[in-house]
Amino acid sequence: MNDARLLEDDGAAFIAAARSNDAARFALITERYRRELQVHCYRMLANYEDAQDLTQETFLRVWSKRESFKGHATLRTWLYRIATNACLDFLGKRNDRIPVPAELPGAGSEVHYLQPYPDRMLPEDPQESVVARETIELAFVVAVQHLPPRQRAVFVLRDVLGWPAPQVAGALELTVASVTSALRRARVTMRERLPGRRLDWRSPATHELSDEERGVVKSYMDAHERNDLDGLTALLRDDLRFAMLPDPGTLVVTAKDAVDGWLSGGLFQRGYDDWRCVPTTVNLMPAAVLYRRVPDDLEYRLFNIAVLHIVDGRIAELTGFDATDKPWLGLPATL
Repeated sequence: MNDARLLEDDGAAFIAAARSNDAARFALITERYRRELQVHCYRMLANYEDAQDLTQETFLRVWSKRESFKGHATLRTWLYRIATNACLDFLGKRNDRIPVPAELPGAGSEVHYLQPYPDRMLPEDPQESVVARETIELAFVVAVQHLPPRQRAVFVLRDVLGWPAPQVAGALELTVASVTSALRRARVTMRERLPGRRLDWRSPATHELSDEERGVVKSYMDAHERNDLDGLTALLRDDLRFAMLPDPGTLVVTAKDAVDGWLSGGLFQRGYDDWRCVPTTVNLMPAAVLYRRVPDDLEYRLFNIAVLHIVDGRIAELTGFDATDKPWLGLPATL
Protein backbone atom coordinates (compact mmCIF):
# COMPACT_ATOMS: atom_id res chain seq x y z
CA MET A 1 0.00 0.00 0.00
CA ASN A 2 1.44 3.39 -0.95
CA ASP A 3 1.95 6.20 1.57
CA ALA A 4 -0.96 8.30 0.30
CA ARG A 5 -3.41 5.40 0.59
CA LEU A 6 -2.10 4.56 4.07
CA LEU A 7 -2.65 8.16 5.18
CA GLU A 8 -6.20 8.12 3.83
CA ASP A 9 -6.95 4.84 5.59
CA ASP A 10 -5.45 6.15 8.84
CA GLY A 11 -7.69 9.19 8.70
CA ALA A 12 -10.81 7.16 8.04
CA ALA A 13 -9.94 4.65 10.76
CA PHE A 14 -9.22 7.47 13.19
CA ILE A 15 -12.62 9.04 12.56
CA ALA A 16 -14.31 5.70 13.06
CA ALA A 17 -12.41 5.10 16.31
CA ALA A 18 -13.23 8.61 17.54
CA ARG A 19 -16.95 8.21 16.82
CA SER A 20 -17.10 4.88 18.59
CA ASN A 21 -14.86 5.96 21.48
CA ASP A 22 -12.72 2.92 20.72
CA ALA A 23 -9.66 3.84 22.81
CA ALA A 24 -7.72 0.70 21.86
CA ARG A 25 -8.17 1.28 18.14
CA PHE A 26 -7.40 4.96 18.63
CA ALA A 27 -4.14 4.13 20.38
CA LEU A 28 -3.15 1.64 17.69
CA ILE A 29 -3.60 4.23 14.95
CA THR A 30 -1.86 7.13 16.68
CA GLU A 31 0.99 5.13 18.18
CA ARG A 32 2.62 4.60 14.78
CA TYR A 33 3.31 8.37 14.69
CA ARG A 34 4.94 8.52 18.12
CA ARG A 35 8.58 8.42 17.06
CA GLU A 36 8.33 11.06 14.36
CA LEU A 37 6.28 13.35 16.61
CA GLN A 38 8.87 12.92 19.36
CA VAL A 39 11.64 13.94 16.94
CA HIS A 40 9.56 16.98 16.02
CA CYS A 41 9.14 17.94 19.69
CA TYR A 42 12.87 17.40 20.23
CA ARG A 43 13.75 19.85 17.46
CA MET A 44 11.46 22.37 19.10
CA LEU A 45 12.78 21.78 22.63
CA ALA A 46 16.34 20.31 22.34
CA ASN A 47 15.65 18.09 25.34
CA TYR A 48 14.83 14.38 25.02
CA GLU A 49 12.87 14.13 28.28
CA ASP A 50 10.81 17.22 27.43
CA ALA A 51 10.15 15.75 23.98
CA GLN A 52 8.89 12.53 25.55
CA ASP A 53 6.58 14.46 27.86
CA LEU A 54 5.24 16.70 25.12
CA THR A 55 4.62 13.77 22.80
CA GLN A 56 2.51 12.20 25.54
CA GLU A 57 0.75 15.53 26.05
CA THR A 58 0.07 15.58 22.32
CA PHE A 59 -1.68 12.22 22.47
CA LEU A 60 -3.77 13.37 25.44
CA ARG A 61 -4.83 16.43 23.47
CA VAL A 62 -5.52 14.33 20.40
CA TRP A 63 -7.88 12.12 22.40
CA SER A 64 -9.69 15.09 23.91
CA LYS A 65 -10.00 16.76 20.49
CA ARG A 66 -10.70 13.56 18.54
CA GLU A 67 -14.18 14.59 17.41
CA SER A 68 -12.81 17.78 15.82
CA PHE A 69 -10.83 15.81 13.22
CA LYS A 70 -12.92 15.81 10.04
CA GLY A 71 -10.35 14.51 7.57
CA HIS A 72 -9.93 17.82 5.72
CA ALA A 73 -6.18 17.44 6.25
CA THR A 74 -4.22 14.23 6.71
CA LEU A 75 -4.10 12.73 10.18
CA ARG A 76 -0.32 13.28 10.24
CA THR A 77 -0.76 17.00 9.55
CA TRP A 78 -3.37 17.27 12.29
CA LEU A 79 -1.09 15.49 14.78
CA TYR A 80 1.86 17.73 13.97
CA ARG A 81 -0.33 20.77 14.42
CA ILE A 82 -1.32 19.64 17.91
CA ALA A 83 2.25 18.67 18.83
CA THR A 84 3.62 22.03 17.66
CA ASN A 85 1.11 23.99 19.69
CA ALA A 86 1.74 21.80 22.74
CA CYS A 87 5.43 22.69 22.46
CA LEU A 88 4.63 26.38 22.10
CA ASP A 89 2.43 26.25 25.21
CA PHE A 90 5.26 24.55 27.10
CA LEU A 91 7.82 27.14 25.98
CA GLY A 92 5.47 29.94 26.97
CA LYS A 93 5.53 28.69 30.57
CA ARG A 94 9.24 27.88 30.90
CA ASN A 95 11.65 30.78 31.22
CA ASP A 96 14.53 28.34 31.62
CA ARG A 97 14.14 26.98 28.10
CA ILE A 98 16.11 29.71 26.32
CA PRO A 99 19.84 29.92 25.56
CA VAL A 100 21.85 31.91 28.08
CA PRO A 101 24.95 34.03 27.40
CA ALA A 102 28.18 32.08 27.71
CA GLU A 103 30.60 33.21 30.40
CA LEU A 104 33.41 33.24 27.87
CA PRO A 105 33.43 36.51 25.85
CA GLY A 106 32.66 35.98 22.20
CA ALA A 107 31.50 32.38 22.70
CA GLY A 108 27.83 33.06 22.02
CA SER A 109 25.22 31.31 24.13
CA GLU A 110 24.97 28.00 25.94
CA VAL A 111 21.97 25.68 25.84
CA HIS A 112 22.21 24.01 29.25
CA TYR A 113 19.06 21.96 28.75
CA LEU A 114 20.36 20.28 25.56
CA GLN A 115 20.23 16.47 25.70
CA PRO A 116 21.40 13.86 23.18
CA TYR A 117 18.82 11.96 21.16
CA PRO A 118 19.27 8.16 21.03
CA ASP A 119 19.37 6.91 17.45
CA ARG A 120 17.47 3.78 18.47
CA MET A 121 14.43 6.00 19.11
CA LEU A 122 14.44 7.57 15.64
CA PRO A 123 11.70 6.46 13.22
CA GLU A 124 12.60 3.15 11.65
CA ASP A 125 11.34 3.83 8.13
CA PRO A 126 13.48 6.56 6.50
CA GLN A 127 10.56 7.42 4.20
CA GLU A 128 8.44 8.22 7.23
CA SER A 129 11.08 9.76 9.46
CA VAL A 130 11.37 13.29 8.04
CA VAL A 131 14.88 13.05 9.50
CA ALA A 132 17.86 14.28 7.55
CA ARG A 133 21.10 13.91 9.44
CA GLU A 134 21.79 17.65 9.33
CA THR A 135 18.49 18.44 11.04
CA ILE A 136 19.03 16.16 14.02
CA GLU A 137 22.71 16.98 14.66
CA LEU A 138 23.41 18.91 17.84
CA ALA A 139 24.59 22.09 16.10
CA PHE A 140 21.34 22.33 14.15
CA VAL A 141 19.17 21.66 17.20
CA VAL A 142 21.11 24.27 19.19
CA ALA A 143 20.78 26.83 16.39
CA VAL A 144 17.00 26.32 16.35
CA GLN A 145 16.91 27.18 20.07
CA HIS A 146 18.06 30.71 19.23
CA LEU A 147 14.82 31.36 17.36
CA PRO A 148 11.84 32.79 19.27
CA PRO A 149 9.30 30.00 19.83
CA ARG A 150 6.75 30.90 17.16
CA GLN A 151 9.49 31.71 14.66
CA ARG A 152 11.02 28.35 15.58
CA ALA A 153 7.76 26.59 14.81
CA VAL A 154 7.43 28.33 11.45
CA PHE A 155 10.99 27.40 10.51
CA VAL A 156 10.64 23.73 11.46
CA LEU A 157 7.28 23.32 9.73
CA ARG A 158 8.33 25.18 6.57
CA ASP A 159 11.98 24.37 6.04
CA VAL A 160 12.35 21.00 7.77
CA LEU A 161 8.97 19.39 7.16
CA GLY A 162 8.32 21.26 3.94
CA TRP A 163 4.82 22.46 4.71
CA PRO A 164 3.43 25.17 2.40
CA ALA A 165 3.00 28.61 3.94
CA PRO A 166 -0.85 28.51 4.02
CA GLN A 167 -0.75 25.21 5.90
CA VAL A 168 1.69 26.61 8.48
CA ALA A 169 -0.44 29.72 8.83
CA GLY A 170 -3.49 27.61 9.57
CA ALA A 171 -1.67 25.45 12.09
CA LEU A 172 -0.30 28.42 14.03
CA GLU A 173 -3.27 30.77 13.50
CA LEU A 174 -1.12 33.28 11.65
CA THR A 175 -1.44 35.06 8.33
CA VAL A 176 0.56 33.85 5.36
CA ALA A 177 2.39 37.20 5.39
CA SER A 178 3.36 36.64 9.04
CA VAL A 179 4.64 33.16 8.23
CA THR A 180 6.71 34.47 5.33
CA SER A 181 8.20 37.24 7.48
CA ALA A 182 8.98 34.87 10.37
CA LEU A 183 10.63 32.38 8.04
CA ARG A 184 12.81 35.06 6.48
CA ARG A 185 14.08 36.16 9.91
CA ALA A 186 14.58 32.56 11.02
CA ARG A 187 16.70 31.75 7.98
CA VAL A 188 18.96 34.71 8.70
CA THR A 189 19.55 33.48 12.25
CA MET A 190 20.18 29.92 11.10
CA ARG A 191 22.75 31.10 8.55
CA GLU A 192 24.51 33.05 11.28
CA ARG A 193 24.49 30.05 13.64
CA LEU A 194 25.49 27.47 11.04
CA PRO A 195 28.09 29.17 8.85
CA GLY A 196 29.36 26.98 6.07
CA ARG A 197 26.61 24.37 6.48
CA ARG A 198 24.14 23.61 3.73
CA LEU A 199 20.76 25.22 4.29
CA ASP A 200 18.52 23.11 2.06
CA TRP A 201 17.36 20.56 4.64
CA ARG A 202 14.63 19.06 2.51
CA SER A 203 17.01 17.49 -0.01
CA PRO A 204 18.31 13.94 0.56
CA ALA A 205 21.04 13.56 3.17
CA THR A 206 23.16 10.66 4.27
CA HIS A 207 22.46 8.92 7.56
CA GLU A 208 25.64 6.86 7.64
CA LEU A 209 28.92 7.70 9.31
CA SER A 210 31.91 8.00 7.02
CA ASP A 211 34.98 5.82 7.34
CA GLU A 212 36.85 8.94 8.42
CA GLU A 213 34.40 9.58 11.25
CA ARG A 214 34.63 5.99 12.44
CA GLY A 215 38.42 6.23 12.39
CA VAL A 216 38.49 9.40 14.47
CA VAL A 217 36.14 7.89 17.06
CA LYS A 218 38.41 4.84 17.33
CA SER A 219 41.47 7.04 17.77
CA TYR A 220 39.66 9.12 20.40
CA MET A 221 38.78 6.00 22.37
CA ASP A 222 42.27 4.52 21.99
CA ALA A 223 43.83 7.74 23.32
CA HIS A 224 41.70 7.51 26.46
CA GLU A 225 42.40 3.85 27.05
CA ARG A 226 46.16 4.44 26.62
CA ASN A 227 46.18 7.71 28.63
CA ASP A 228 47.73 9.28 25.54
CA LEU A 229 47.43 13.05 25.95
CA ASP A 230 49.46 13.83 22.83
CA GLY A 231 47.33 11.44 20.76
CA LEU A 232 44.13 12.99 22.10
CA THR A 233 45.35 16.54 21.47
CA ALA A 234 46.36 15.68 17.91
CA LEU A 235 42.74 14.79 17.13
CA LEU A 236 41.46 18.27 18.02
CA ARG A 237 41.19 21.27 15.74
CA ASP A 238 42.81 24.37 17.19
CA ASP A 239 39.41 26.11 17.17
CA LEU A 240 37.67 23.24 18.96
CA ARG A 241 34.36 24.09 20.58
CA PHE A 242 33.87 22.04 23.75
CA ALA A 243 31.10 21.98 26.33
CA MET A 244 30.19 19.56 29.12
CA LEU A 245 26.45 19.52 29.75
CA PRO A 246 24.44 20.23 31.76
CA ASP A 247 27.20 22.06 33.67
CA PRO A 248 27.12 25.83 32.99
CA GLY A 249 30.31 27.71 32.25
CA THR A 250 32.17 24.79 30.69
CA LEU A 251 32.16 26.12 27.13
CA VAL A 252 35.60 26.72 25.61
CA VAL A 253 36.50 27.56 22.04
CA THR A 254 40.11 26.43 21.63
CA ALA A 255 41.74 23.03 21.88
CA LYS A 256 44.36 24.38 24.28
CA ASP A 257 41.75 25.65 26.73
CA ALA A 258 39.86 22.37 26.52
CA VAL A 259 42.96 20.27 27.20
CA ASP A 260 44.04 22.57 30.03
CA GLY A 261 40.62 22.18 31.59
CA TRP A 262 40.67 18.41 31.27
CA LEU A 263 44.09 18.21 32.89
CA SER A 264 43.10 20.49 35.75
CA GLY A 265 40.08 18.23 36.26
CA GLY A 266 42.38 15.24 36.70
CA LEU A 267 42.31 13.57 33.27
CA PHE A 268 44.85 10.72 33.05
CA GLN A 269 45.72 11.13 36.73
CA ARG A 270 44.87 8.63 39.47
CA GLY A 271 41.14 7.95 39.48
CA TYR A 272 40.84 9.18 35.89
CA ASP A 273 43.39 6.92 34.25
CA ASP A 274 41.59 3.62 33.72
CA TRP A 275 39.12 3.86 30.86
CA ARG A 276 37.12 1.60 28.60
CA CYS A 277 35.24 3.10 25.69
CA VAL A 278 32.44 1.96 23.41
CA PRO A 279 31.56 3.56 20.04
CA THR A 280 27.98 4.60 19.42
CA THR A 281 25.91 7.22 17.64
CA VAL A 282 23.42 9.77 18.94
CA ASN A 283 21.71 12.48 16.92
CA LEU A 284 23.06 10.56 13.90
CA MET A 285 26.53 11.72 15.00
CA PRO A 286 29.62 9.74 15.98
CA ALA A 287 30.05 9.37 19.72
CA ALA A 288 32.12 7.54 22.31
CA VAL A 289 30.76 6.24 25.60
CA LEU A 290 33.37 6.48 28.37
CA TYR A 291 33.47 4.04 31.28
CA ARG A 292 35.81 4.73 34.22
CA ARG A 293 37.25 2.35 36.80
CA VAL A 294 38.52 3.86 40.03
CA PRO A 295 41.05 2.19 42.34
CA ASP A 296 39.65 -0.78 44.31
CA ASP A 297 36.61 -1.08 42.04
CA LEU A 298 36.24 -4.25 40.00
CA GLU A 299 34.02 -2.72 37.31
CA TYR A 300 34.15 0.07 34.79
CA ARG A 301 31.21 2.37 35.45
CA LEU A 302 29.33 4.53 32.99
CA PHE A 303 30.79 8.04 33.08
CA ASN A 304 29.90 10.21 30.10
CA ILE A 305 29.23 10.27 26.40
CA ALA A 306 31.28 12.42 24.03
CA VAL A 307 29.48 13.48 20.85
CA LEU A 308 31.83 14.51 18.06
CA HIS A 309 31.48 16.72 15.01
CA ILE A 310 34.38 15.84 12.75
CA VAL A 311 35.71 18.07 9.98
CA ASP A 312 38.57 16.99 7.69
CA GLY A 313 39.62 14.21 10.02
CA ARG A 314 39.76 16.23 13.23
CA ILE A 315 37.29 17.02 15.99
CA ALA A 316 35.75 20.47 15.50
CA GLU A 317 33.06 20.20 18.18
CA LEU A 318 32.98 17.96 21.24
CA THR A 319 29.88 17.96 23.41
CA GLY A 320 30.08 15.88 26.54
CA PHE A 321 27.03 14.70 28.46
CA ASP A 322 26.79 13.08 31.87
CA ALA A 323 25.47 9.66 30.88
CA THR A 324 24.69 8.33 34.36
CA ASP A 325 21.23 9.89 34.65
CA LYS A 326 19.94 9.06 31.18
CA PRO A 327 18.54 5.51 31.15
CA TRP A 328 16.78 6.26 27.88
CA LEU A 329 20.16 6.17 26.12
CA GLY A 330 20.06 2.41 26.63
CA LEU A 331 23.68 2.17 27.83
CA PRO A 332 24.82 -0.54 30.25
CA ALA A 333 25.74 0.85 33.66
CA THR A 334 28.95 -1.16 33.93
CA LEU A 335 31.46 -3.04 31.80
